[in-house]
Amino acid sequence: MPDNQTVPSAMLTIFINGRFLGRQPTGVDRFAIEMIRAIDELCTNCDPSVDGLTFQILVPRGINPSQDLHNIPTRHVGHLQGQAWEQIDLPLAAGGGLLLNLCNTAPIFRQKQLVVIHDAATARVPSSYGKLFRLWYGLLIPTVYRRAASVCTVSKFSRDDLAQVYGTREHVRVVPEGTDHMARVSSDQGVLDRHGLRSRPYIFAVSSLSSHKNFGAVVTAVELMGSTDFDIAIAGGQNPKIFAQVGQNLPASVKYVGYVSDAELKALYENASCFVFPSLYEGYGLPPTEAMACGCPVVAANAASLPEVCGDAAAYFDPREPADLARTLDSVMRSPSQRLQMKSLGLTQTKTMVWSSAALTLLSEIRRVA
Repeated sequence: MPDNQTVPSAMLTIFINGRFLGRQPTGVDRFAIEMIRAIDELCTNCDPSVDGLTFQILVPRGINPSQDLHNIPTRHVGHLQGQAWEQIDLPLAAGGGLLLNLCNTAPIFRQKQLVVIHDAATARVPSSYGKLFRLWYGLLIPTVYRRAASVCTVSKFSRDDLAQVYGTREHVRVVPEGTDHMARVSSDQGVLDRHGLRSRPYIFAVSSLSSHKNFGAVVTAVELMGSTDFDIAIAGGQNPKIFAQVGQNLPASVKYVGYVSDAELKALYENASCFVFPSLYEGYGLPPTEAMACGCPVVAANAASLPEVCGDAAAYFDPREPADLARTLDSVMRSPSQRLQMKSLGLTQTKTMVWSSAALTLLSEIRRVA
């Protein structure tokens, strides 16, 4: 749609904050991308949930997203970039319409907007963020939380935690995430050959530089386990500080696969004996549900939202006790029958985790406030 094309006055336009489309995708961005895609599909199917609504993504100039959408156009607005664009150009472009913000941040002084705040991480685990980031979020998030016409979040845990940190709002809608995006991905099995993961079973984990992701617990647990008859495949970036904490005694069975594509990630999920997720704090926890949807048993921390999201399908451990993780991994790896049961429970747990359902929940909230 050209920038100057208008929408029929009979339609109510929902403007979507598209600032996130100009950066490397994160888990929060995955939520936004899949939510927009699901709404677009509902529009294609003429679903009653979108009757009378039309959508438009607003982005800074210079950002040319490659989203495959059929009904939701992208419009370049303003002349600023980054936070300045979001705080000044974006609200001006949205005018009197309802602004939909899917990735935590939003114009701080705007009231006519719906904001999805995924968690209270900057308040709960401040050591994971830089000083300036903490200061800005310390002002932005509580102000938006109190001022916006509507606030949504992604789990009951997160809703309750936001209330504890920022105060109770009369209405915060929970919009759980989906996993069916993994079904659209064709797995790249070549990643197994490239990293020698065909000869023995392997545990899969994803490294992170953020301290609250607690990857050091995995490293320590692997060191405690010593020699094993299985490998440990680690995706993501290596954090030298984490490995320095536990020394250089990791066995040769640890294999680093580096950053992976969605296709490679799916193959690693599908072929792993189990996936380990040691995070201390999560507003939702998408990776373990992705793993479950791919038929991979999950070993998860019994912390934050993870028991709510993973339900009875995961084997849990105390994330502050690497020895407990080592014992849990050893138990799971020694029991094919337990892994088979966990796989079945995981597939059942994620069966109803679909983005169209999440979009319908969000759309009902949009109608409530619009």
